[in-house]
Amino acid sequence: MKTLNHLLSPITINGMTVPNRAVMPPMGTNLGIDNHVSEANLAYMKHMAGSGAGLIITEITCVHPSGLSGPSHIGIYDDKFLPGLTKWAGVIHDQGGKAIAQLHHTGRESAYMLQKGEAVGPSAIPSKVFRVPPKEMSLDLIHEVIAAFGQAALRAKKAGFDGVEIHGAHGYLVAQFLSALSNQRQDEYGGNTLQQRARFMIEVLASVRKNVGNDYPVLIRISTDEYIQDGYQVEDLLPILPELVKAGADCIHASIGTHGSPGGITSAAAEYESGFNLPSIAKIKKAVNIPVIGVGRFTDPSLADEVIANGQADLVAFGRQQLADPDYLKKAAQGRREDIRECIACNQGCIERLMLEPGTSIRCAINPRSGQELSYPQGPASKKKTVWIIGAGPAGLTAAYEAKRLGHSVRLFEKAEKPGGNLYYASLAPNKQVYGNWMNWLITQVAKCGVEIKTNTCVTPDMLKQNTPDAVILATGGEKIVPKIPGMDLPHVCDAWQILDGTVASGKNVAVIGGGLIGMETADFLRDKGASITLVEMLPRSPVGRMAAHGYFLHQRLRDGQCRFCFDTRLEAIENGAIHVISQEKTETLSPVDQVVIAVGMKPRDELKKALVDQVIPHVIVGDARQVRRIIEATEEGARAAWEL
Repeated sequence: MKTLNHLLSPITINGMTVPNRAVMPPMGTNLGIDNHVSEANLAYMKHMAGSGAGLIITEITCVHPSGLSGPSHIGIYDDKFLPGLTKWAGVIHDQGGKAIAQLHHTGRESAYMLQKGEAVGPSAIPSKVFRVPPKEMSLDLIHEVIAAFGQAALRAKKAGFDGVEIHGAHGYLVAQFLSALSNQRQDEYGGNTLQQRARFMIEVLASVRKNVGNDYPVLIRISTDEYIQDGYQVEDLLPILPELVKAGADCIHASIGTHGSPGGITSAAAEYESGFNLPSIAKIKKAVNIPVIGVGRFTDPSLADEVIANGQADLVAFGRQQLADPDYLKKAAQGRREDIRECIACNQGCIERLMLEPGTSIRCAINPRSGQELSYPQGPASKKKTVWIIGAGPAGLTAAYEAKRLGHSVRLFEKAEKPGGNLYYASLAPNKQVYGNWMNWLITQVAKCGVEIKTNTCVTPDMLKQNTPDAVILATGGEKIVPKIPGMDLPHVCDAWQILDGTVASGKNVAVIGGGLIGMETADFLRDKGASITLVEMLPRSPVGRMAAHGYFLHQRLRDGQCRFCFDTRLEAIENGAIHVISQEKTETLSPVDQVVIAVGMKPRDELKKALVDQVIPHVIVGDARQVRRIIEATEEGARAAWEL
């Protein structure tokens, strides 16, 4: 592996010497309780800060009650929060990092405040996410919030934080004042130019600087590009950067986008290359003489080292990578690159869960420990058991690793020729290779911890009866649903799995039956091969939502590839050269069709359940064998089954 001399070198930001250039950026957790730092927050931060990253920036802390995003949002607007904040900073220091508190106001981007009718913004313009207008801020409230940022910064200093960061990115309040899309004021805090609209941001910086003094590090996070129609671009931003420095900024944290940006660029999917934001970051770096933190789906410490060596940024943020493997930096420094669990940019636990599942807290789809530090057992187990794990997909592999880590005797069986389950097929779709990387990593780690994967082995009731394991974790996954349709036995009919693994070559005019994730990704695979595609789905719209970043790009690529979508349409029959469908009570013939690909989904495979019940063997059913869902459910259920043995 290349040396990491640049990434591992120290840097000084306004008197604060940071031991290395790796940054843990702010990431929301929803672990707070009544706006206070909770024991779960402290345990999570201890886990994360133990990575060895030099600069640890907390999740958002609210500077004013009008800027809350909910009860789990950590408050810093009152001295009553100081005890928890002090513990928070202390946990980071105990792990050797420098602690930065991020100061935040949601503005109009708060479902919580919008529902209460109390959300505020520079103008009464709704966001693209929530589509409910906030109240326009009065001048008195503007001045009050500016002062609150400064008071919050002083409170962070009293709590022992080494510095503060102002959140001026991603479409929250400070960024809302900067943007013409959210600020249409005509007073001193508005105007037709970005320079005029920057007044709020500049005064917030000045307020913070006045309160903390000249020798205390102040960072500001900005979006280099709003990445939205009619939004500002990096060239628009460059003229105000000297003003930010003059007002008190010691470091610029260069992110990108807003929550309304298409494709979820603020939490970029695997469609974006690592370091995709570097061109804009480099422009920011050239425009200022203070350190710049680069953001852009970084997972590889070697790439970060190159970025710093090339002068494109001074520090590099590893956000979701930190969740996937908090020890990534230690492993890299030790030359153990192959042991790093690479983030797959799926956003299932860190973004979608928090946004779409009210009341939930942060997770990582491929690292069950993250966000569950209080329930994560360090081991060893009090009683060693003989555990059979049947099925070596994500759930089974995770269960095997965790059970072995806790000291159990583990046997892992897989009926197929190789482990991985349906994740293997998912990794063959366009932009999904990173899933294959994780699958191979997981298989390797299971082997390294001493578990043999017995492939080509179908566990039978007799095997269970003869061996009587102490416990069984049933992770047999899902099986293909095969619809009973006239013409299914024709030679030009196949299924999605045969297409993805190359068993059957792509046709020219292909009908894909099923518009869920399997069907959409298979259609994308066929599009990549040059096929003309008709996609048939019974539901009125695809179950693959456009809000998720990967889903957004799937829809876009298929639309750009001239895919014909037939929603609210049911397949009735297949014949040579055509298919017959029913749509809106009318029968229609679609042709030409030289290939029909069945991708209508999966159902649980749990045929051993009866034998386990009959033989009274303690067991847990996990992953798709329980209910066909996503990676995060598979890994969490697999891990928890092992933890609770």
